[in-house]
Amino acid sequence: MTKPAQTLARIAAAAVALAAFPAAQAADTVTVALGIPLTVASGGVYGLGKDLGYFDQENIEVKTIVFQGAGALLPQVASKKVTIGLPLPEPVLASYETGKTPLPVRYFYNTIPSNELELAVLADGPIKTIKDLKGKKIGVGALTWGTIPSTRALLRQESLAPGKDVDIVAVGVLGSGFLALKEGRVDALNYNSSWTAMLELTGTKVRRLPYPPIFQKINSNGFIAHEDTLRDQPELLARFGRAYTKAVLACDANPRLCAETFWKYQPEAKPKDGDYQKHLDEAVVLVRKRMDSTLRRPDGTDRVPGEFDLAVIRSFVGAMHEAGEFNTADIPVDKIFSNQLVPKFSAFDAAAVRAQAKAVQ
Repeated sequence: MTKPAQTLARIAAAAVALAAFPAAQAADTVTVALGIPLTVASGGVYGLGKDLGYFDQENIEVKTIVFQGAGALLPQVASKKVTIGLPLPEPVLASYETGKTPLPVRYFYNTIPSNELELAVLADGPIKTIKDLKGKKIGVGALTWGTIPSTRALLRQESLAPGKDVDIVAVGVLGSGFLALKEGRVDALNYNSSWTAMLELTGTKVRRLPYPPIFQKINSNGFIAHEDTLRDQPELLARFGRAYTKAVLACDANPRLCAETFWKYQPEAKPKDGDYQKHLDEAVVLVRKRMDSTLRRPDGTDRVPGEFDLAVIRSFVGAMHEAGEFNTADIPVDKIFSNQLVPKFSAFDAAAVRAQAKAVQ
């Protein structure tokens, strides 16, 4: 065989070999719509999912987009403009009220299994119970927030009429809301527990008003997808949920790494002045608080990652109906919240994930 012929033969053989081993499949892009900005308590999960290779292992690339509350977020998922959303349950449940068109979305992962929302007031003020809010103002981030229906229900349970006895007003998020409370422009903040803890770390002492039991137990935000996505691409959602679960365990195992990873991807949030170690210590407190409530029940026992407690949700629906917030209690909870993918979220070696995270200095 001549030299050119030998060269052609080698090229042909190489082509056959390449055909036998096709190029790796391109990663699936998953867009996650958020109703509020990420903070150091919640944002490091996405960064660790990337840096420790959990999303790559599932062959997905994750992008997050922030919208102004559930009212702006839900249409994005319902129209399939984004893959996944992270709203509170109230607006989706409300879409099943009599006379309404249900949103074509399904919850598939219980991201925050307990109620993270709080009503916080200044500790040195006279307000000690929800009833004491009569004639006062409650600050929320935006009037599109999905928290507002349950806040109205809380007020009605205490015989307070929203808009008459108590005003709910928009004050923005984080610093602008903190300032509104300290300056007396609002009397309470209806923020999540991580944000309340951030306010405390600035030196402001607050009092958390006690919630009735059913409002304490209801889950907060969960991952949703269009019903077509859950039906046609369950493995995509399972892969995302598994990678996310690994990242949560990693954050729990190494909260310092979780906090610093958040600052890496959100440099505008990184402390610009003062004692860096002090800021890092405070951030670790916030991460630990979030991961502990995500992974463990109040009694310290482990939760099943991503699992919804349907009985608690049904009780919440009944309470919302009784308070006049839902016009019916006949809402198909089993249809809205799915646990079908839950076993796949934990199909990995959890001890190995924790060890990997702890090994990073």
